[in-house]
Amino acid sequence: MLDEKNTYYQIALTFIPNVGDAIAKSLISYCGGVENIFKTPKSKLLKIPVIGEKTAQEIINKSYFERVDIELSFIEKYQIKPIFFTDTLYPQRLKECIDSPILLYYKGNADLNHPKIISIVGTRNATEYGKGFIKKLCEDLAQENILILSGLAYGIDTYAHRFALENNIQNIGVLGHGMQTIYPAQNKTLAKQMVTHGGLLTEFASQHTMLPSNFPKRNRIVAGMCDAIIVVESAMKGGALITANIANSYNKDVMALPGNYDAKYSMGCNFLLKTHKATLIESAADLLKLMAWTTPKKKPIVQKELFIELNKLEAKIVSQLKQNEIIEIDQFLKLHLCTPGELATAILELEFKGLVLSLPGKRYKLT
Repeated sequence: MLDEKNTYYQIALTFIPNVGDAIAKSLISYCGGVENIFKTPKSKLLKIPVIGEKTAQEIINKSYFERVDIELSFIEKYQIKPIFFTDTLYPQRLKECIDSPILLYYKGNADLNHPKIISIVGTRNATEYGKGFIKKLCEDLAQENILILSGLAYGIDTYAHRFALENNIQNIGVLGHGMQTIYPAQNKTLAKQMVTHGGLLTEFASQHTMLPSNFPKRNRIVAGMCDAIIVVESAMKGGALITANIANSYNKDVMALPGNYDAKYSMGCNFLLKTHKATLIESAADLLKLMAWTTPKKKPIVQKELFIELNKLEAKIVSQLKQNEIIEIDQFLKLHLCTPGELATAILELEFKGLVLSLPGKRYKLT
């Protein structure tokens, strides 16, 4: 159930003309809460440095409240969750970005604060080279508990989401419009599948249609929510390079797939690599190594025998090692236990039996 009163004012804040995310955060800070913004007299609003006469009057008029009622009805009908900047569910990685949205709309079941998140971006004109890379990447990441983020655009984004689903990887599509529709239309079926194995996320209210100016806003969420971003294919101009630059400004790890020098949709990736704005990636292993997400394989524990038969020489060596934590080979020889050849044979046999461990510098200790 929504906290309707609180949610009402949170949504209303995003509908005030001329009030963006930064100003909204300032208003909350000065007024001591979202609801208080709408109860603060105009004279006090005008004392806030970022608020001028026009904006103060807009807040007082409350002409946008009708839109709030429409939005509340929509999100309740379609079970969309509004997530405010101060909510614990709000993506913490995104919250650290200076231009983070004040409010997000989310439909899905994936954790927006998943421990490992990567973004995959690229051109709408995906080639077989780019598709093949994403397919193999998702196959190799299937068991790594990684969440994949992309923009649900046509091309590379589409394949990132599709191959993630095929490999049972949770993935989230960040929309550049409200949830009343899905753009492009070809991805409607894909979007429905993602809701049950990931989700859809946007900062735009339901009535907000797709506009070119929405893309940079969407891209900053794609860049801000991840730990690392992978640019698969891009021309020298395009949204993928913009997203990579935003990610760099957020101090995110940026990776790029290299391509032929004359391949149009590899030129952007090659440029990022040439200008040291991205690290080269060729496989999932490169990603896991860069992010230190590799899990060391544990050596199987070998059960030692309870009763191991030792000859006299082996027993003497074990006895000496029990008295001294580490013994060098020369120390053994000084004890005149045997010849150097017999000593080497005995120690090797004890290593086979799992009793003695060989250390650098011809030193030995018990296991």
